[in-house]
Amino acid sequence: MISLTRNKKSALSRHGDSFLGSGHSEMIRQFTPNWFAMTMGTGILFLILLAVPVEIPARRQIAMTIWAVDSTLFCCFAGLFAARFIRFPQTIAPLLDHPVQSMFLGTIPMGLVPIVNGLAIFGPRLFGPTALEAAHLLWWLDAGLALLVACLVPYRMFTKQQHSLEQVTAIWLLPLVAPEVTASSAGVLAPHLPVAAAQLMVATGYILWAISVPLAFSILTIVFLRLALHKLPHRDMAASSWLTLGPIGTGSLGMLVLGQAAPTLFAGTPLAQAAIAARDFGLVVGVLLWGVGIWWLLIATVLTVRYQREGMTFNLGWWGFTFPIGVYASATLTLYRLTAFAPFAVFGTVLALALLGFWLVVVTRTVNGMLRGHLFHAPCLQQPKAA
Repeated sequence: MISLTRNKKSALSRHGDSFLGSGHSEMIRQFTPNWFAMTMGTGILFLILLAVPVEIPARRQIAMTIWAVDSTLFCCFAGLFAARFIRFPQTIAPLLDHPVQSMFLGTIPMGLVPIVNGLAIFGPRLFGPTALEAAHLLWWLDAGLALLVACLVPYRMFTKQQHSLEQVTAIWLLPLVAPEVTASSAGVLAPHLPVAAAQLMVATGYILWAISVPLAFSILTIVFLRLALHKLPHRDMAASSWLTLGPIGTGSLGMLVLGQAAPTLFAGTPLAQAAIAARDFGLVVGVLLWGVGIWWLLIATVLTVRYQREGMTFNLGWWGFTFPIGVYASATLTLYRLTAFAPFAVFGTVLALALLGFWLVVVTRTVNGMLRGHLFHAPCLQQPKAA
């Protein structure tokens, strides 16, 4: 065992040397979709910075800077991922058939959503009205990609991959939650678009929400059963405890923002009354889903403390500490904006501070691992060891 560990460390060291040196082919071949979780966590940070109800000097400028960095990261990661598929097409099937790595394909459309939202928020002042047109097109691209991942990954699960109840973790949520993340973006973008385009986007957002949320809750049920029967996953999967909060927070946020957008967009149409009902229904559902999230938040916190005592080794999965708590904070702050109920503001601010703390820890360790090259490692490409 010691020999195997040393060999692995030696291989990672050579990998890091390759990354820092002139040869980057292996780094490209080993690039995984896990990296897009970094753009998810960084993207939700600038959105929460804009939403938190406290005075922050140069708030918009800081948020814009984070958005620009996040957009640059996403473009770099997209280029590396495309390069892997172009230069090493033989790695496509192993990725799709891997029971863990394939799940992270869902991080690609989810990582794009904050960038699209930021383009609608900052783009008109920076680039003019064409920014909204670009955001509109990117949203539809994201919607198509989210739907593709939500169908493709389960199809491979049903036909190719090997799974057992004991191995189930909350990462099963990643490909299925992507459509509802896109749906929540529809409510943000719609007020900036022409009426006809906005109506179609909001209607599509509701469909994406309906595709995603019921499936996500079925996975939450399976995760609960797995935990009861087989206890906690290995500490390397510690961050997966927080992924359960993602579909709950995004589901709540989606109902809130879509419901707020609908009445104005559909006023004077046969759907006017339904749109008003959707606004009220969205608020009720948003509060109920937020309440469901309280339990999962408490459980994730307790489990993280337990894992911390056992000793956790950093990996890219730690980005799972950021986006879920970020979307739950976003739902909380949106509830405050709609209800003016002060406890939502206080709790949302506390969640925002927790997000900032998690992000600072994870981004520091990620940058360190990136420079050393230790994080460029694709488990789906590892050869099985001989008996």
